[in-house]
Amino acid sequence: MCGKFTQMATWKEVVAFSQPLVAIPEGGEVTVSTPMRLAQVMRLGEDGKREIVPMRWGFSKPGKTSFKPDHMHARGETIDARPMFRESFAERRGIVIVETFNEGEALPSGKTKQWVIRPNDRKPIAIAVIWEDWHGDDGAIPCFIQVTVPANALIAKITDRMPAILRQVDWPVWLGETDAPLTDVKALLQTFDDAGNWDLDEQASSKSAKPKTKPQMDLF
Repeated sequence: MCGKFTQMATWKEVVAFSQPLVAIPEGGEVTVSTPMRLAQVMRLGEDGKREIVPMRWGFSKPGKTSFKPDHMHARGETIDARPMFRESFAERRGIVIVETFNEGEALPSGKTKQWVIRPNDRKPIAIAVIWEDWHGDDGAIPCFIQVTVPANALIAKITDRMPAILRQVDWPVWLGETDAPLTDVKALLQTFDDAGNWDLDEQASSKSAKPKTKPQMDLF
């Protein structure tokens, strides 16, 4: 399952609010997000309008003295049934817009080979997430996890799961701008089959490794 993704550090507002998605410009600053670190998540604010909020990747069980995530992903097939996820699915959905995402291939040696997936037209990828506020000694920490679905033909060469990817026309339903029953919302969580328009590279030689990268800062 996806364990890393990249976001354009200065381009997120362009793709966040109502504009058609266009190719990501070359040469911009890239941030790398991994579990426990921050990423920029699009959600609806209290005013019902889209906003970008930095959130930590992972859900941590309540009652812990510090944030230690127990979950990084939620399966789309059971997201509305599992107690850990169903409230967030019903009420707190968001989107992470990424340039690339990683998938790990388990090797016979026990090691994991990392592969980088990116569209060959350089248009961004919108990944479905759910979010919640984790409450600890330092106050409320907004956090998110990715929703996953069965892998498409390209990613199935590596692993059996992939992020749930949303087409832009479906953003209003997923975010809650358009009133829809949860059965319709869940129906958006389908395998994204446009694999013929994606590039798959080993991490060491991937295009996403070439731009300058800046790790996301932890909340604490």
